[in-house]
Amino acid sequence: MNADPHSGPRDRERLPHRGAALALAIAVHLAFLAVLVFSLRWQSHEPEPVTAELYAPIAQPAKVTPVPPRIQPLPTPAPVPKVAPVPPPPQPIVEPPKVDTAAADIAMKAKRDEERRERVEAEQRAQAEQQKRIADLQKQRELQKLADKKLADDRKLADARERQQREMTQMQAQADNELQQRANAETAARAQEARKSAESDWIQRIQAKVKGNVILPPDLAGNPEAIFDVVQLPTGEIIDVKLQKSSGVRSYDDSVQRAILKSSPLPKPDRPEMFQRVLTLRFRPND
Repeated sequence: MNADPHSGPRDRERLPHRGAALALAIAVHLAFLAVLVFSLRWQSHEPEPVTAELYAPIAQPAKVTPVPPRIQPLPTPAPVPKVAPVPPPPQPIVEPPKVDTAAADIAMKAKRDEERRERVEAEQRAQAEQQKRIADLQKQRELQKLADKKLADDRKLADARERQQREMTQMQAQADNELQQRANAETAARAQEARKSAESDWIQRIQAKVKGNVILPPDLAGNPEAIFDVVQLPTGEIIDVKLQKSSGVRSYDDSVQRAILKSSPLPKPDRPEMFQRVLTLRFRPND
């Protein structure tokens, strides 16, 4: 089928639709003819003969099997004349309505701008939060440094105070020890002096008692000194008298020795701890 060269664009658009409809009609007719031919061939097929074996029973007459009639094939139908397919009526072309995309474009642009703005604001918030975290971390580090420095200063001050207190305690203890030693020394000195004074008084009382029993020789000249070691008991009783140093006058030495023995028991000390078993007594005639 040739297209009219004077047909318009709408007729040119309908030509493909007409060709497709014509091809569909031809295909339907060919299928119909194929089915018809197949059915005719199936009906003209001769049936196969049927055979059977006959047995003649005893005392019965033979039966004659009737021959089935021969089936005559049906006459071949005349071919169906080809009918030209009728083209379907042209379908009206419906043009899609024109959609105004300006509003959609504006809405899409506004949506993209809103998403971009939200993304920028989110990035700005994240950056601000990160800067705030960094600032807080730096501030926390500075506070920690100040706290560590204060702790170190407090420890140094506490150590200095403890060292000063320890030194003061040691100085005070040393001063107290010195004072105690001094007091003990003074006490010991006073005790020693008191002991010496008491011993001196005790010795003087012994000497006075012994001198009261000494008979001086008439020819004694000068002031000679005789020294005796006297061994006594705690009760004052004399055990032994030894001449340690002679006065050079035998009569004076013998007179003093007799006087010592005669003075037994000797006077006791004022305090028992002052007792001495061995006494060294010095005697001079003019003292």
